[in-house]
Amino acid sequence: MGPRWKGKGAEAKAHSDPMSKIISQLQSSLLASTNFHGLLSGCVILLEVGAEQAELLSRACFGRPTRTAQEENNQWFQLTLEEAFYLSHSLKCLKILDEEGNSKNDNDLWKFMKSKREAFPYSFKVYSHLRDRNWVVRSGAQYGVDYVAYRHHPSVVHSEYAVLVLYEKKDCFAQRLRVWSDYECVIRLCGSVAKTLLAIYVNSKEEPCEFSSCLENFYVEERTIMRWSAEQRREDGYEVKDFIK
Repeated sequence: MGPRWKGKGAEAKAHSDPMSKIISQLQSSLLASTNFHGLLSGCVILLEVGAEQAELLSRACFGRPTRTAQEENNQWFQLTLEEAFYLSHSLKCLKILDEEGNSKNDNDLWKFMKSKREAFPYSFKVYSHLRDRNWVVRSGAQYGVDYVAYRHHPSVVHSEYAVLVLYEKKDCFAQRLRVWSDYECVIRLCGSVAKTLLAIYVNSKEEPCEFSSCLENFYVEERTIMRWSAEQRREDGYEVKDFIK
């Protein structure tokens, strides 16, 4: 389907300020600012940052600014579990504290986030897979999918992919795309909002257990799924049987 840029000059603006550069600037800024820590709060992480970090977080599309009262020049951001763990584990530029003010290591964070959402290992694998390739990843709840993926900041381009996280797990009854009607519903929805359905399957060499081995055992497979209509070829002299081998 291709990118749909928002306005004249949007594509040039994105190329002149690539997301990889913005992420690098955010990483350097957070590493240099030892006073800023993420705070565990239920299923989100709260982060109080200065004006420079707030601007970079917004440009890099990490978290959302909250409406809480600002303290001096600082701004509070609310991060999802995936965003916080990516900044902490993958970029290694954010320390996260518990309610008692104790610093949490990667293993402790992993256990905490799994306790909040059982599917976290799979959703994080897909999130980090896309982020590592410089896609901007946002929640896709309003479209009935897990994520939407942008080539750059949402202010300059529309999201290109609607992403579903798929995996197989013993005794798991929440699998999607099990029958053709599931495919038809989600593909029609994606078509109505001009997005391509991207199904990312998270597979494991063995049943994931502890954090130290979990991500290493995961690998992903990407599939783009589009709707095919027989009527679109009816003028070409083809019949449906010609496509069935």
